[in-house]
Amino acid sequence: MYLKHAIALSAILTSGGGFAQQCQPGGQSLVYPISKKIDQVDDYHGVKVADPYRWLENGNSDDTKAWIEAQNKLTQAFLEKIPAREAIRERLTKLWNYERFSVPFKEGGRYFYSRNDGLQNQAVLYTVKQINDEPQLLLDPNTLAADGTIALAGIAVSPNGKYLAYGTAASGSDWNEWKVRDIASGKDTADHLQWVKFSGASWAHDSSGFFYSRYDAPKEATKLADVNYFQKLYFHRIGTPQADDVLVYDRPDQKEWGFDGHVTDDGKYLIISISQGTEQKNRVYYKDLSKQGAPVLPLLDNFDASYAFIDNDGPVFLFNSNKDAPKGRIIAIDTRHPDAAKWKVIVPESEQTLQGANVVNHQLIVDYLKDARSQVNIYALDGKLVREVTLPGIGSAGGFGGKRNDKETFYSFTGFTTPASIYRYDLQTGKSSLYRQPKVDFDPNAFETRQVFYSSKDGTKVPMFIVSKKGLKLDGNNPTYLYGYGGFNISLTPAFSVPNLAWMEMGGVYASPNLRGGGEYGKAWHEAGTKLNKQNVFDDFIAAAQWLIANKYTSPQKLAIGGGSNGGLLVGATMVQRPELFAAAIPQVGVMDMLRFHKFTIGWGWTSDYGSSDNADEFKALYAYSPLHNLKPGTCYPATLVTTADHDDRVVPAHSFKFVATEQADQAGAAPVLIRIDTKAGHGAGKPTSKQIEEVADRWGFLTKVLGMQVGADGAEVAGESIKSRAN
Repeated sequence: MYLKHAIALSAILTSGGGFAQQCQPGGQSLVYPISKKIDQVDDYHGVKVADPYRWLENGNSDDTKAWIEAQNKLTQAFLEKIPAREAIRERLTKLWNYERFSVPFKEGGRYFYSRNDGLQNQAVLYTVKQINDEPQLLLDPNTLAADGTIALAGIAVSPNGKYLAYGTAASGSDWNEWKVRDIASGKDTADHLQWVKFSGASWAHDSSGFFYSRYDAPKEATKLADVNYFQKLYFHRIGTPQADDVLVYDRPDQKEWGFDGHVTDDGKYLIISISQGTEQKNRVYYKDLSKQGAPVLPLLDNFDASYAFIDNDGPVFLFNSNKDAPKGRIIAIDTRHPDAAKWKVIVPESEQTLQGANVVNHQLIVDYLKDARSQVNIYALDGKLVREVTLPGIGSAGGFGGKRNDKETFYSFTGFTTPASIYRYDLQTGKSSLYRQPKVDFDPNAFETRQVFYSSKDGTKVPMFIVSKKGLKLDGNNPTYLYGYGGFNISLTPAFSVPNLAWMEMGGVYASPNLRGGGEYGKAWHEAGTKLNKQNVFDDFIAAAQWLIANKYTSPQKLAIGGGSNGGLLVGATMVQRPELFAAAIPQVGVMDMLRFHKFTIGWGWTSDYGSSDNADEFKALYAYSPLHNLKPGTCYPATLVTTADHDDRVVPAHSFKFVATEQADQAGAAPVLIRIDTKAGHGAGKPTSKQIEEVADRWGFLTKVLGMQVGADGAEVAGESIKSRAN
């Protein structure tokens, strides 16, 4: 039932007048922990660069541990005094408490899907014989750790339906362990694989074992920071120790190569996709599994484009590729005659950006993005258009998996105010039927989504989604959260988010621009935001803020920016370039030191997007926008809440530590500069529901304080009319 939001005046919780106008030198309102400085100076191509907080890169030192403890103590003391925080946490808990399902898939004569009953820290894996049968619990990750900090990191079911291979991640680390469960008994076998990272599992056709990739065992003390090189592809046979796993392929001469092994549905071939960091290019090798001792052979070895394997007709392989097609196309390559001149185009490039494709029911299901919204087409295997899938609305669709002989597939559909519903799609009739629909404690009719297009600094047209309550007054006084990413060919598409819903109930506007660097418009759009062009991404984000202000959605005194990982870099770079444009900034697990990012874990793999300080020209560009290196003493920076975690081995927390130490020293105004350092958590994947709720409550609570928002006892906006009355 919809929760009422009518609020008695006695229940009003005020959060203060904010810090946006309190920008006077010497006006700091907090006493920060002392961050000692050391005499560390590096020479980059003749440019001397100081790094006085280098010692914070050592997360195991007593000095760093003491610094973390002091910073967390200060941050928690600040957050605990915010009256609205508890009401926000309670509202988030109620909103989060709804049933959620994954898209079902079929393997070995059974269906598999995950379900979270609401507030479970981790979703539970179930299996059924028939899709509407009573589910059999197969694996409950919540039993693996009392605090929910062990998450499923991947699953693979054997073709005979007997075994489940599953990976787990502890405390958010990228390091995974893989085990095998007997599906009938629900018990684990003795199989146990360690030091797996950036890898799934792909079973042999006879279910005797699976292919996977791993690294050599790291040093225990520094496993969360040491650089990752020399991945290797192995085959693990069920019932044998990991020490006996067969090395299928490695390249001692290529430390940066990563391997993804995939067995074709007919079981005949092992397809090996070879990547190099996060470059949007790959090589493709293959091995004929029907011939004992067959070698691994190169098929596509020029590293000139992206080639995603779809399916095969014997020796003819289908790929989704952007070779000579920046927005993607589907091609067929005969392995017996692999010359590019003999490739056959099945589905040519279109105006929409091709995201992925599967072969189901002897048809191609092709997923496109059209201005960051989903469009799905069905084609015959010869490329003839059969139909466009009628989706439930404007939003994001995902799934559409299956095998060649399947007559059905499943997909999810979501939007900013539409929780992800699961649909069954009949490929023979072209009809969708609702399979699972969640019920969330809110009124979707109270909100509206707009898509606008604005001009960036160089005139490039950029799309942006804006979501808010209906009847929003364009008076420049709306608290607005501008969220972005802009990198690594990743597209930001409409998706339901409990945190964003709670923000909008509080009276906030949520805005999400599709910045260059992402994948919304294909290869050219991505490359326009990389390396020497990276400043375009920040210009796009700044232009989005200026558009929101010019069109009176908000003002600099009410505008907050946020983003995570590469999005944390985005927030850090824009807040130091234009500090006067924003009242608050929340960079999450961000890449802040652009001169040293490649020296930790998998950071070297990001040089395809960022470039490297080892290159003189790229150093100049990196140094010009690196958030850490562009903070300036005596500057009034926005209220800042940096978030990171102790087990983040993707973007090591030293980035955030050094940034905060520098900003605290440089901050001239009264706006707080705080850092929230989570424990037993990583970059974000697999974070328990309870931890997510606490973090979001802190984030939104922080913004109510620094933006001067008023929030009621039920976590909703205090502003005359309630949400429910507006909806009516």
